[in-house]
Amino acid sequence: MELELSLKEKIVKAFMEIGLTLSVDEIIIEHSKDPSHGDFATNAALKYSKQLGKNPRDVAALVISHLDMDGIEKVEIAGPGFINFFMKNDSLQKTVRKIIEEDSNYGRGEKKNFKINVEFVSANPTGDLHVGHARGAAIGDSICRILEYAGYDVTREYYINDAGSQILHLAESILARYREILGLPFELPEDGYHGEDVIQIAKQIYEEIGDKALSMDDPIEYFKLRGVELELEKIKNDLKAFGVHFDVFSSEKKIRENNAIEKEIECLHNYVYEDEGALLLKTSDFLDDKDRVIRKSNGEYTYYMPDIVYHVDKMSRGFDQLVVVLGADHHGYINRMKSAMMMHGYKPEVYEVELIQMVRFIKDGKEYKASKRTGDAITLRDLCEEVGVDATRYFFVMRAASGHLDFDMSLAVEQSSSNPVYYAQYAHARLCSVLEQGKDIPLDINASHLEKESEKALLKHLSTFANVVSDAAKERAPYKITNYIHDLAELVHSFYTECRVIDRDNLDVSASRLALCKASQITIKNALTLIGVSAPERM
Repeated sequence: MELELSLKEKIVKAFMEIGLTLSVDEIIIEHSKDPSHGDFATNAALKYSKQLGKNPRDVAALVISHLDMDGIEKVEIAGPGFINFFMKNDSLQKTVRKIIEEDSNYGRGEKKNFKINVEFVSANPTGDLHVGHARGAAIGDSICRILEYAGYDVTREYYINDAGSQILHLAESILARYREILGLPFELPEDGYHGEDVIQIAKQIYEEIGDKALSMDDPIEYFKLRGVELELEKIKNDLKAFGVHFDVFSSEKKIRENNAIEKEIECLHNYVYEDEGALLLKTSDFLDDKDRVIRKSNGEYTYYMPDIVYHVDKMSRGFDQLVVVLGADHHGYINRMKSAMMMHGYKPEVYEVELIQMVRFIKDGKEYKASKRTGDAITLRDLCEEVGVDATRYFFVMRAASGHLDFDMSLAVEQSSSNPVYYAQYAHARLCSVLEQGKDIPLDINASHLEKESEKALLKHLSTFANVVSDAAKERAPYKITNYIHDLAELVHSFYTECRVIDRDNLDVSASRLALCKASQITIKNALTLIGVSAPERM
């Protein structure tokens, strides 16, 4: 059993014996940075002293007196009531066997019988994926990988906005370029798309049908359909190259079929009213700050209305929770959608939004700016070609999604310890190299000769991986994985510097250290996989 979880269960049992029932999730275990303060610590005595009506240090003493000491060398009370745990070496060393035996499953959580739909990217099929979509793709896919590894049943979904005015502008833009190819008069629409991708799509359509579009009754409708198909095909190819796949692609056009919107309005009739010719939804009866227009006075539906239909449809497919990754400008959208879901009897927490803040790109000390409409945007494809998929994915998820990100493109390609992805991958490659050099020495998976502080520090960190995965899944926080990876790489490099791994004159110690290398290599690879980054064996 993982050390942290084992300690938590011991603490919960001790509290129960002194008259307070707690859950494992309520206990916080911290890692002691100073070895003189032990290996782990908890503030549980301070946190629950009031409920027991006792002084925190007295509570700590009571907990210790009822504590199962199996695997624990000693326990101390520190400061106002912290409890410090000094673990026996063999309790830490058991981590190595567990990791090596579980291999690619180390850190994996038990199946939870809980279905989560994660919708992300969902870029309008009107052009190449730009950097904003790229960060959403990296974070969304990493969230999915982490949730799956933690034991959840995950479905990845992409919502195709193929029914709005943007698609009309795309079709008009393609038609204009198509006419240009034919040598006919053309005029690019003011609200159209002027990028190179539209020119290429027009050329492809011309190669497919020649001038046949000129004789069509409704060429705009044709250019809508074919334009979306070709744009979406490019998007899928770029995402595949980025290591991202989707299980489901849902079309807004199909969502609107069979009078679905009208049926939804009828379903919500108790919350619908008319005002000056417009139709509004009583979202202020729930979590919203005001009621929202769902149909304008001119008869057009707002984008909010088909979105309601879409999310209700997702819940009808048997999901327990919907997670949607959106840009930070959607902050006001959250409570209105939660309100609509509550009108259907769902709890507000079934709908969860992860907001992604903007990215600022820096290269050679200068800021890069992008504009999708004028065609000079930094695309996902451009970024991957310039700095690589691994660096792009790592940099995008190493900060909380809710924070702005400065992406230093120069640093991303630098082969030095300053580059976090290089630092992590180099640690993995270094471990692989050492294991190759010592492949003739049988591993001591009991790790019985690991006693130095750098070895113990590495063992403690390895033992916490499952807990980090669980926390990252619950908080939808891939950056917790990159933080873990960085700390693990740092501990690996320190261990390698301090300890002579392969010592032909001391094979017993070498066998233990090589086993620790193997356990560390497995864990780094598992962690990198959770964020879609490769673990090279050579650098």
